[in-house]
Amino acid sequence: MMVGEALAERRDVAGRLHALIRRLGPQPLATYMAEALLHPEDGYYRNRDPLGAAGDFITAPEISQMFGELVGLWLATTWQALGRPDPVVLVELGPGRGTLLADALRAARAVPGFQAALRLHLVESSHALRARQRALLGAAVAGWHDRFDDVPDGPLLLVANEFFDALPVHQLVRTDGGWQERLVDSDGDRFTLVTSARPSLLAALVPPELAAAPQGALVEVSPAAIALMATVAGRIAARGGAALVLDYGPGVPALGASLRGVRAHRPADPLQAPGTTDLSADVAFPTLARVAREAGAQAFGPVPQGALLAALGLAQRAERLLARATPAQAEQIRAAAFRLSDPAGMGMAFKALAVLASGAPTPAGFGAGA
Repeated sequence: MMVGEALAERRDVAGRLHALIRRLGPQPLATYMAEALLHPEDGYYRNRDPLGAAGDFITAPEISQMFGELVGLWLATTWQALGRPDPVVLVELGPGRGTLLADALRAARAVPGFQAALRLHLVESSHALRARQRALLGAAVAGWHDRFDDVPDGPLLLVANEFFDALPVHQLVRTDGGWQERLVDSDGDRFTLVTSARPSLLAALVPPELAAAPQGALVEVSPAAIALMATVAGRIAARGGAALVLDYGPGVPALGASLRGVRAHRPADPLQAPGTTDLSADVAFPTLARVAREAGAQAFGPVPQGALLAALGLAQRAERLLARATPAQAEQIRAAAFRLSDPAGMGMAFKALAVLASGAPTPAGFGAGA
């Protein structure tokens, strides 16, 4: 049997991608990422729980309950500042196991009227994770959706923690002919990156600050992230509300390739074993902020995650937990607080961006000195 015939019989993600490239030629990196992560049958996020020690990575809500609790208080106090809309649609994009929301809702009980006003909707494509969310959050969830566009209308509170980093990106290289796209090619067995011979229409998405970069420079752009932020911010501008985006990425426009693969908590080649490897890229926070403003909303930040958590009371919350902790628990609490806020780690690598309607007050953690 010839190699091409063997590949045609493969039904895994890699087989589909090899066959696609064989038929149509090299494909954008964004196409590769979308197929690898979101294919409805066996994309990475569709049918697995990738979190925790037995998975591929761990997120801030899984490190400590303090993270979700502080996000919950941010949501509740922001809701108060916005005039206590009732009902209000609370959305989490990519809620994982539901840990963040479980901790957030528990902490927010201290704010009168908040829980009663909420209509909780989760945007989640993974069947395995929907089951975990259902078990943890139960009747609190009004609905699950594959896309944000399907979330019911109304004033909005939205949280996206480590969601935008998984949206597909394109890579553009500056050449003497302008910005040209890097594409994924196949030799029938392996995937490689090649550069298109034609200027890319996506050059219009390169941040103005980077447009005059020297030859050889590389930039990542994400039409998917831009479109989603435009939709979220447009809804907030029209209907009111707030969004909080927490993720990793630079606070200023940056050059370079950030696409990475992770498997079993270790770096992995993003062009090997698609469908079994977590793929992500740095979030372009300045671009998201600009898109939010162009949609008619206000954007605050980005600010370092460590600064936001400090402003929201991470140290005070840790002290309250330490007051009734065993020695072993106390060690875990201190280690978690440090990990979430360490300037040499998550505290600076991760950023927070807030989006609110025009005229809304500055949200907690995003004021002067934040």
